[in-house]
Amino acid sequence: MVNATLQVKPLHPTFAAEIAGVDFSQPITPELYKEIRAVVDKYGVVVLRNTGLTDDAHIDFSRYFGDLDDVTPYQQAGRTHRLPSKYLFDAGNIDPKTGDVAAMTDATVIGNKGNLLFHVDSSFNARRAGHSLLKAHKLPPPGTGGATEFSDSRTAYDDLSPEMKARIDGAVANHSLFHSRKTAMPEYFKDMDVTKMPMSKHLLAQKHEWSDRMNLYIASYVHHLDGMPKEESDKILKELTEHIYKDKYRQVIPWEQDGDLIIWDNTSVMHRGTGGSYEGKYPRDMRRTTVKDMSSTRYGLNGDGADWRVGMP
Repeated sequence: MVNATLQVKPLHPTFAAEIAGVDFSQPITPELYKEIRAVVDKYGVVVLRNTGLTDDAHIDFSRYFGDLDDVTPYQQAGRTHRLPSKYLFDAGNIDPKTGDVAAMTDATVIGNKGNLLFHVDSSFNARRAGHSLLKAHKLPPPGTGGATEFSDSRTAYDDLSPEMKARIDGAVANHSLFHSRKTAMPEYFKDMDVTKMPMSKHLLAQKHEWSDRMNLYIASYVHHLDGMPKEESDKILKELTEHIYKDKYRQVIPWEQDGDLIIWDNTSVMHRGTGGSYEGKYPRDMRRTTVKDMSSTRYGLNGDGADWRVGMP
């Protein structure tokens, strides 16, 4: 039961909600976390406005959700990390070397074009991501873009035909960070052979443990389905992608002020960045904690205890 001090406002007929009434100037108690978590489990995406969270408080609150991932693989791949903690992923447009707005030709900006495609965080790792908590540290001027869009993959699964549900039952999807990047920027990555890169395996249709609902676990990272000719695999993935991209499953959430926080569950929704006129002009400093999946299927079909993480410079 949600505390009377929490006000929950649904943002979409089937998912996504905004919570008011959380005082982040005080430590979050385990009891309050459970109430917030119940809303996250139900709606998949939860918005909290003007939290005032410091970096440390952001990290501390995130630990309630589970084990935190860190940026080590990206540093090992050669990326400079500008933020004060390895547990904060840089989701902004700040050049870490200069502190200025990164140029549109910057390699990191080009690599992040894949984030404009619907995806789930870290499905390409041996242990995938569970929850992500993204905080606006400094937003660009209003009206210059930068909203985040979400897609309700649980309801999208519910609405599949019985024939398609039977067809994908037990299907194994191969997730690759490099496939998504090449899809978004094919000319820039034309010489990359993604089939020679690491891939992570997960069931395409699977139970979302926290809500006991089925979920379509698909993303821009999915390269192919096991055991199928490429033409058949491509056809199924195209049909599912077109289905889950329908307007009725989507919700755009704007960022209104510094301190806004969006929590989402990567095992029940997809998300994407939307870009805007701020790009290359105004700073957009976004900081995300990524919580490793804590469910019983956190390793997918990669083997319990599998341990690899993929980074891209």
